[in-house]
Amino acid sequence: MFMTLFVVLLVMWLLGFFAFHVAGGLIHVLLIIAFISLVMHLFRGRSAA
Repeated sequence: MFMTLFVVLLVMWLLGFFAFHVAGGLIHVLLIIAFISLVMHLFRGRSAA
């Protein structure tokens, strides 16, 4: 689930950053959230194994 969230947020960030150039600061929040979801995925994957 976190990996899917990471991919979706990363794609949205890339589209917003390269295609639309709107709300510059808010677009980077998507990247931060995507990174946090990736880190959570990695930690939960390790603890579950």
